[in-house]
Amino acid sequence: MSLFKKVADFASSPQGRKVIDQAKKYASDPKNKEKIDQVKNKLFGKDGKSH
Repeated sequence: MSLFKKVADFASSPQGRKVIDQAKKYASDPKNKEKIDQVKNKLFGKDGKSH
């Protein structure tokens, strides 16, 4: 089974939907959004392109 298929199966399961809802809630908080943006900028650079 491919990794994508496993991820898709998990995302459509009740447990997967719960995790996705929690992630959306976390990401919508302004403080957490800033943390996410900081990590993203560290990984990909300020312009959003990979190094």
